Amino acid sequence: MKKLVILAVASAISSSFAFAADNDNVAYKAAKDKAEAEYKVAKAKCDALKSNAKDVCQEEAKVARVRLEADATMQHQANARDIQKAREKVADAEYDLAKEKCDDQSGNAKDACVKDAKAVKATAIADSRRSTADDTRVAASGTAAGTMANASDNMRDRSSAAADTMRDKTAAAGDVVADTVITTKVKADLAADPVVKAMDVHVETVKGVVMLSGFVPSKAEADKAVALARNVKGVTDVKSAIKIK
Repeated sequence: MKKLVILAVASAISSSFAFAADNDNVAYKAAKDKAEAEYKVAKAKCDALKSNAKDVCQEEAKVARVRLEADATMQHQANARDIQKAREKVADAEYDLAKEKCDDQSGNAKDACVKDAKAVKATAIADSRRSTADDTRVAASGTAAGTMANASDNMRDRSSAAADTMRDKTAAAGDVVADTVITTKVKADLAADPVVKAMDVHVETVKGVVMLSGFVPSKAEADKAVALARNVKGVTDVKSAIKIK
């Protein structure tokens, strides 16, 4: 009789885990589908732009999609290798975006811009690997669900910290480099905020002046984007051309 009870309990536990895994897979696919749909919408908006502005816009759309996909992986997938790959894809996408922005410059300014972008990428990847190792250790002593819920916040915090570090190190390199770092920090803060949809807001910085543009669904979201940009160290002014859909 005891054996039958044990077998019944084991079967129930196994079914419960299988059900949870199925739910995670469904949620993961739904999140990735949403990321792809939002990417297509954002990319379509870039068609109204020309030259490098269009290229930058498209790279920003890619960054937003990769971030959403990384969030989905960290929330619904427990494999540490998949999580690490997702984090590195974010760093690669952000690097591609930074390089694209450097194309608007020339000579030493462009070289400094590319060098700064490489440094930010290297720091982000190193931090993501440490974060993945930390998350794995936490998962070993706690619940996988709790670890995955915190993983996205950990990545955003580390990305923001990396941008802060690079800004401090490159402050003496001149306005061009500082502008690049300010833009990176503003984008990181927008991505971390639950109110603002970062992919809907385009960010540019010229001599400390942050220029915001794009379309958002509400005035509250537009105001929050401006407030976040103003709070970034090094920003002297914020000019908003954000429109309400």
